[in-house]
Amino acid sequence: MEQFLMVAGAHFLALLSPGPDFLLILRSALVEGWRGAAGVCLGVALANGVFITLALAGFAVLRPGSPLFVAVLWAGAGYLFYLGVRLIRSAAPLSLSVEAQSVADIGGRLRGFAVGFASAILNPKNALFYASLFSLLAASGSALAIQMGYGLWMVAVVLGWDLLVAWLAAQPRWMKVFGCRLAWVERGAGAALILLAAAVAWEGWGGVS
Repeated sequence: MEQFLMVAGAHFLALLSPGPDFLLILRSALVEGWRGAAGVCLGVALANGVFITLALAGFAVLRPGSPLFVAVLWAGAGYLFYLGVRLIRSAAPLSLSVEAQSVADIGGRLRGFAVGFASAILNPKNALFYASLFSLLAASGSALAIQMGYGLWMVAVVLGWDLLVAWLAAQPRWMKVFGCRLAWVERGAGAALILLAAAVAWEGWGGVS
């Protein structure tokens, strides 16, 4: 139980740190409601599951300095820059009321799923976090079954937390607050993503040099 609390606490603290996934979920919830943002949440959770599976399998290809790690860094920087520019260019006030807000169709949810998955899978920080955490667990002698249980718990927590964030952001009071300011929210999120892209690219440049 002590080990579980330490692992769960470290994972949740990392989850609380806002990043590109949080910005995408927030923006999607404001525009499409929490059901529309559910696709993004599922994509993010699945990408985390992929990294956890790789960590459990003992893959070390994403260690800092490895060619694949540098490639992921550059791909992630490019994707974050693309998302940032797209958000800034598409910024517009939210004209629909909460009651009239449309619910995303299957195609919209699939697109949201793809965006969420790409955002999380191209974030090397996720790979490093899970690789480090499960390396420590393996070194401490934790059984594989226990590590798998931790992994399932983490995926469930990621999905639950992201859905909670989406649900809170889509509440009527917040919709009224942010609805008329959505353009500025999108521009701010886009600028933040571009800055993150620059930081990731700088790290990738350091890995090459």
